[in-house]
Amino acid sequence: MNHALSHGLQGWLDEHAESLDTESRLAPEVLPRLADEGLFRIGVPAACGGSNGDARDAIEAMTAVAEHSLSAAFVFWGQRVFIEYLLHSPNAALRERWLPDLLAGRCAGASGLSNAMKFLSGIEALQVTATPATSTNTAGAPTIAPHPAASSSWQLDGRVPWATNLQPGAFIVAIAVAARDGGAPMIVAVPHDRPGVSRSADLDLIALRGTRTAALTITAAPIDDRDLIHADAPAFLPHQRPVFLAMQCTFAIGLARRALAAAEAVGGAARPVLEAPIRTLRRTLTETVDALHAGLADQRFVTQAAELFKLRIRLADIVQQAVLFELQASGGRAYHRDQPLAFARHWREAAFIPIVTPSLTQLQGELLKHGAQSAVAAAPA
Repeated sequence: MNHALSHGLQGWLDEHAESLDTESRLAPEVLPRLADEGLFRIGVPAACGGSNGDARDAIEAMTAVAEHSLSAAFVFWGQRVFIEYLLHSPNAALRERWLPDLLAGRCAGASGLSNAMKFLSGIEALQVTATPATSTNTAGAPTIAPHPAASSSWQLDGRVPWATNLQPGAFIVAIAVAARDGGAPMIVAVPHDRPGVSRSADLDLIALRGTRTAALTITAAPIDDRDLIHADAPAFLPHQRPVFLAMQCTFAIGLARRALAAAEAVGGAARPVLEAPIRTLRRTLTETVDALHAGLADQRFVTQAAELFKLRIRLADIVQQAVLFELQASGGRAYHRDQPLAFARHWREAAFIPIVTPSLTQLQGELLKHGAQSAVAAAPA
C-alpha cells in the first residue's frame, strides 16, 4: 500500500508544524485533514469501512505524518489506536455505532489506556472504578438504575490525568476500570457527553500544544454493557499492547528520518565529519524498523513483550542521536530564530519521546524484572 502523503497535506503540515507544536489555534483542523486524506481507514478491513491492509500499513502512514509534525502524528495515534480497539472488540454493536464517525474524523477517539498499560505491568493501580448499578456508591447513596436495554450497568468514578485527542464536544475515550465488586477490570468507551464526565482545559505543555491533550474527571458516570470494549482487560490488553507501542514508535521513526535528512541537507565543514556516522545511524534505524514490522507480522510481541520494549528503547536512542546530528550539522544557525530551520521544534519533539507512557524508565524497569525472572527460572533447582 502506498503511504505517501499528498502534496497538499505535506505542505499544510510543514507550514503549520511550528504552530501545532506551540499553540492550539489550529488544533480543530488536524483531525479532519487527516481524515480527508483517508489515513484513519488504512489498515481497517473494507467490510468495516476501511481501505484494507493491516496495522503495519497504518504505522507507515503515521510515520509519514510524524516526519512533518509530531503533534499531528500524536493526534493520528490517539484516533487510530482507538479504532484498533474497536476492531478487536467482541462488541460488534459498539463498533458499528462509532466506527463510521471515527473513520471520517467527525468524532475524536482518545486512548486513556496509558494507566492500563502500566497496570498490566504491575506499575500502578487503575485510577477509575466501576460500581454495579444495583449497589450503592462510596457515599452510601443509591447508584443509577440499570438501562432497560442493558443486561449490566455500572457507575464510574475516578480520573484520567492525561489523554490526547480530546476534541471538545466530539470525543470518545477508552478507559480501563477496576470493578468494585471484585470482577475483572474492564475496558469501556465513554463519550464526551456522558453525565459525570468533565474535561479540563488543555494541559499547559511545553510542546505538542495542538494535540488537544487534557485530563478527565469522572464522577458517577453511568455506563452499561453496550459501552464495553472488552469485559476482561487483562485478557484484552496483551493483544493490544504491541500495536499500542508500535504506533508510538512512529514518533521516533518519523522524527529521526526528518532530522537525519536535515543533517544531510546542510552543507559546511561538519559534513565530512558527520557523513559516516549519519549513514551508520540511518542503517541502524532501517534495521530497527524492519525488526518492528517482523515482530508485528508474526505476532511474537504478544508473548515476547520484552523484545518490543527493547526496540522502543533503541528507537528513542536513535532519535536523540539524529537530532544531535542535526544540531551539529546546522551549527550556530540552529540557535538563530530568523533561520528557516526546524531544529528547535525537533529538539522539543525529541524530548517527548522518552516520557510518552510507558516511559523509557518504566520499560527499562520492566526489562530488569524480566531479566531477574529469567535468571530465577534458569537457576538450577
